[in-house]
Amino acid sequence: MRLVADMIRGQKVSKALALLKFQPRASSPVLHKVLLSAVANWQQLNEGAKLEDADLIVKTVFIDGGRMLKRLRPAPQGRAHRIRKRSNHITIVVDDASVSVNEAVIES
Repeated sequence: MRLVADMIRGQKVSKALALLKFQPRASSPVLHKVLLSAVANWQQLNEGAKLEDADLIVKTVFIDGGRMLKRLRPAPQGRAHRIRKRSNHITIVVDDASVSVNEAVIES
């Protein structure tokens, strides 16, 4: 999942969505759905701004380890091997590119 997250970090939202749509990895549809949710949350917070006018970028993406389900699989000679089914927490921050540039100029 982190490999795909590294690809979209810093990209425009439209380009990131296109990358995720055609990426063959199993984690791509999950990240695509989370990115759409982040864009919807941005729209809800900025009701006056239009999505087409805003130059949205993927500001930060980070993947944290989540809960791990531990299962047992039968092995030869009466043994058992542990199977770890991993999960993760995904955080995506989407922001307007022009706002970020203005903030950087003000802080400098």
